[in-house]
Amino acid sequence: MLPWLLAFANGSVAAILIYRFFKLKTAHSLPLPPGPSPWPIVGNLPHMGRAPHQTVAALAHKYGPLMHLRLGFVDFVVAASASVAEQFLKVHDAKFANRPRSFVNKYMSYYKEDFGFASHGPRWRLLRKISSTHMFSGRAMDDFREVREEEVQRLTCDLASSGSKAVKLGLLLNVYATNTLARVMIGRRVFNDGNSEWDPKADEFKSMVLELMNLLGVFNIGDFIPFLDWLDLQGVKAKAKKLRKGFDAFLTSILEEHQVSKNEKQQNTYLTTLLSLKETPQDGYKLCEEEIKAILLNMFGAGTDTSSSTIEWAMAELIRNPRIMVEVQQEIDSVVGEDRLVTELDMPRLPYLQAVVKETLRLHPPTPLSIPRYAEKSCEIFGYHIPKGATLMVNVWAIGRDPKEWSDPLEFKPERFLLGGEKAGVDVRGNNFEVIPFGAGRRICAGMSLGLMEVQLVTATLAHAFDWELENGVDTKSLNMDETYGLTLQREVPLCVHPRPRLSRHLYSSSSPSF
Repeated sequence: MLPWLLAFANGSVAAILIYRFFKLKTAHSLPLPPGPSPWPIVGNLPHMGRAPHQTVAALAHKYGPLMHLRLGFVDFVVAASASVAEQFLKVHDAKFANRPRSFVNKYMSYYKEDFGFASHGPRWRLLRKISSTHMFSGRAMDDFREVREEEVQRLTCDLASSGSKAVKLGLLLNVYATNTLARVMIGRRVFNDGNSEWDPKADEFKSMVLELMNLLGVFNIGDFIPFLDWLDLQGVKAKAKKLRKGFDAFLTSILEEHQVSKNEKQQNTYLTTLLSLKETPQDGYKLCEEEIKAILLNMFGAGTDTSSSTIEWAMAELIRNPRIMVEVQQEIDSVVGEDRLVTELDMPRLPYLQAVVKETLRLHPPTPLSIPRYAEKSCEIFGYHIPKGATLMVNVWAIGRDPKEWSDPLEFKPERFLLGGEKAGVDVRGNNFEVIPFGAGRRICAGMSLGLMEVQLVTATLAHAFDWELENGVDTKSLNMDETYGLTLQREVPLCVHPRPRLSRHLYSSSSPSF
């Protein structure tokens, strides 16, 4: 037998014995939740498949909405119903306030604790406070409303100028989301700044963000079977190293340009606040440059792809449901008219549009499987033992399609959220556990208000400003709605469309205000 193979076999046997030893030492009188029998060494990793949100949902039909899986040597518990999710994210939220660590999030955050994966505690609260103050608070939302509306107008003009050429809507939406976020975070656009020509950096950046979301969604064998980590069997480490190099160049250019212009009068942006913490500690904490890069990367990654993919799903649903598209257009026409574009101030008077967005988030949540949480303490849920050190995974996608919660769960029916509907009064802000696209509890998405407003505003504008046709005359009823799995839920086939302007011509000129 080859020496390395013998070492591998010995290591495998030793690992199994160690695992069984510690499992016996931590045995509990209550049973673990039910679940499929794990395979030797790899556990239930083979059960995850290419679309884990779907395969785990199928397992829940057999074993119930509270399941136990063993991925390698790591205990996983899965919540696949509203009532189970509420137990974890509300009743026992304090015990699940931290994140497990993985190679990808450690490496992509420069081995620092960024905003998304920092341990729950004073430092996490400081980063969250800074983000809330400068980006997500009510005042910040008001201060930057004009920025968001200006970027929507740019998007509208870009679409109107496409002529007879079909556009990949998701790519343009990603440019919109990135530039909008960049103007709030660093005070300027990062793509197409100062000219109307297409910026090739936008294609590269979207590809990098998609690759990051895919890597963060991979169940990396090395995270669950430590003695196999060095083999990098899935190529995760190699991909992450290449990806961080690209992001580092992008982030370094942002910091260098900020340094060059530091003597000019600058806005008090999110970045200036982070940089101030390099020199002057706040609440006892200072930041180094790598930590600032990690935080910026977290914000750009989480704040661009989630919004743009949700809007793309919303438009796909409207295009394949012409009756609903007409109702949205009629509602907006009655409130806004045809001589200006939609503004954020119009949103409270557009209940049907809001229902469309809720229904989109129900069927196509940005993160189909929640970002994992880590059990700091053991607890009991519905008569089952949840061990300390277990990783929690909430199947948001399955909860939104649960037939026990929703009638016709696979149908796109915005009316269910309107007055008189089965879910009238249900919101998506973490209070109603049957639809939690932004999570719930202490780790609820900090950018929820901003993300929700962007999805509402852009979806309303696209429906109001254009009629839509699919590329090559494809019938709307045959539109491909297949998903591809990652940390964010993407369309397997990008939405390629022809936008046809339907409002007054002057609204599609960037030289005139349209609000």
